[in-house]
Amino acid sequence: MTRNTFLDIPTSSILNRELGILEFNSRVLAQAEDPNVPLLERLKFICIVSSNLDEFFEVRMAGIKEQLKNNPEKILLDGIAVSDSFKNIAQKTHELVTKKYSILIEQIIPQLSAKNIEIDINPHWHDKQKKWAKQYFKRELFPLLTPIALDPAHPFPKVINKSLNFLVTLHGRDNFGRKAHLAVVQAPRVLPRLIKMPKYLSGNKDCFVLLTSFMQAFVSELFPGIETTGCYQFRVTRNSDLFVSEDEMTDLRLALEGELPTRHLGDAVKLEIAAETPNELIELIRDKCHLTDEDCYRVSGPVNLVRLSKIPELLNRPELKFKQKTPRFAYDSKQYSDLFKLIRQKDILLHLPYESFEPVLMLLRQAAEDPQVLAIKQTVYRTGDESEVMDALMKAAKNGKEVTVVLELLARFEEQTNINWATKLEEVGAHVVYGVVGHKCHAKMLLIIRREPINGIKGKTKLASYVHLSTGNYHPKTAKLYTDFGLFTAETKICNDVHLVFQQLTGTVQRINLARLWQSPFTLHGKIIDHIRQEAKNAKAGKKGHIIAKMNALLEHTVIQELYKASAAGVKIELIIRGVCTLKPNIKGLSENIQVRSIIGRFLEHHRIFYFYAGGEEKTFLSSADWMDRNLHHRVEIAFPILDPQIKARVIEEGLKNPLKDNYGAWIMNSLGQYKKVIGGSNQINSQVMLWEKS
Repeated sequence: MTRNTFLDIPTSSILNRELGILEFNSRVLAQAEDPNVPLLERLKFICIVSSNLDEFFEVRMAGIKEQLKNNPEKILLDGIAVSDSFKNIAQKTHELVTKKYSILIEQIIPQLSAKNIEIDINPHWHDKQKKWAKQYFKRELFPLLTPIALDPAHPFPKVINKSLNFLVTLHGRDNFGRKAHLAVVQAPRVLPRLIKMPKYLSGNKDCFVLLTSFMQAFVSELFPGIETTGCYQFRVTRNSDLFVSEDEMTDLRLALEGELPTRHLGDAVKLEIAAETPNELIELIRDKCHLTDEDCYRVSGPVNLVRLSKIPELLNRPELKFKQKTPRFAYDSKQYSDLFKLIRQKDILLHLPYESFEPVLMLLRQAAEDPQVLAIKQTVYRTGDESEVMDALMKAAKNGKEVTVVLELLARFEEQTNINWATKLEEVGAHVVYGVVGHKCHAKMLLIIRREPINGIKGKTKLASYVHLSTGNYHPKTAKLYTDFGLFTAETKICNDVHLVFQQLTGTVQRINLARLWQSPFTLHGKIIDHIRQEAKNAKAGKKGHIIAKMNALLEHTVIQELYKASAAGVKIELIIRGVCTLKPNIKGLSENIQVRSIIGRFLEHHRIFYFYAGGEEKTFLSSADWMDRNLHHRVEIAFPILDPQIKARVIEEGLKNPLKDNYGAWIMNSLGQYKKVIGGSNQINSQVMLWEKS
């Protein structure tokens, strides 16, 4: 058995990361097959898998292909050569894509049709419908389309990343006497991909016509006098990872603004094309994009299923969606009128989306208006194009508060949005910094400093600090979709730690010693290792050893090594990993005391919780960090302790024990990295529904 000498663990005990990502998407796709999931939500899960696979190719597969080009025989951490790994990943991806389209075409579209919702993938229009469609094409589409005939003067264009394109076959000669053979038409991004047919034409049904259907029906209008013999949709996905050289860079924002325009033109990594396209045309596009047959996905349906995610939003069909309700507030509205007073009295825990995100916004609004508030400091990773969080920060700056925002410009695919926010914040006088080059700031922190009177001493004041820490982004939209914990506290040591971390991020500090927080890239990894080892030490001494950890991904190999050792020492280890996990559970002598489960449901499980039994002390931490190399060594992350006994009990019960009891949305992982759904029978426990109904 070969070993990774650096980690001293068998390479056969490390699973392939990319295959783990695809396994996760298989679990998500299973939601689209589940008849107990509302029909429009099943369509959404199809779209989520499609979006996930886009990012998988843009980042992960792009990296694999770079390795394939540079060193195909290199042995990866799972003991497999890059060339063999690529074949395994490609095979699994093809299976997943085929299954995705099968579910859409054979199950979801027919079932939607039975509910009077039509998605016209292969429309059969009657005369009035065809007349409407042609008028729409001529009025709304035709003026914006630019066909490019392929000839010596017009080589095959480098189509933009993930754009919708059409390869059109032609027959005849134009006015210049040129023989027409092929043309490419790129659909401008401003064009809607879904057009709703008027109900008087659709028989009072909700009928959505794809842009592709208009193109295939009327593409001949773009080539008057030339016979069009075929029209085939295709889409190219490209490497979208940004490269910004730290050695040559003097201004991160300026460097990014120069790099972003080229993102859409990276090396091609995937071709999606209509299944009926003739092989010689597929080979033509593959050749122009330098792709192999393994990179080509022949699909029976739209090449971009992500666009279908708009359909549920456009329909008022609550019976086909998850039941909606307003998340609860932990206290009555009067107590929220002065959040500073409330936080001074006790720590407050928010469990999103079961509880409302509104108190975070209320605190920011109160801080912006309160004359006693002197300064606000906040980290921002993802917040969206429209954000009440950013609006409140800008208002605070306008009101004369010292507002400092540590804005992560390199938040993947949010770079331009964050650049735009940086400009707006600076325009109103806020200080905007970009953290530390080479270490993304992924920590979720809000610090408010307020001048307050000292009780019993007339005329004397002090500076008081209030903190909000979270496992998730300050993003009101995802706060309704992701499960996260957030903590409000005025505990002195935590507030001092947060102040020091901000000082480190905005200034230059040699070393800081934190009393409560664990911080990467400095102490977080070491503290996790220390606590795992202590559980192993306790178990060897005949005491109880127990670890429960919940996160999005487990990849960091030193942590995996220590978990294996703790398992061998007799520590019970329960891992709730939503996404990819490269640790192998249930291997005799290595990991027989480790169980790995994944919860897939209505909400995206997003919180990170670390629990160590610690001789009965039950040390419990919340964090922004997954146990991945990037989070523990190459990002600024924090983990913070839950000190209040009642709040700790809530975190353990709601965040850990409930998912461990789940037998509805839970999947158990075997030692090969495969997952089997837990079947609860008549006594079903859905951890998300339990909390949702409680709210």
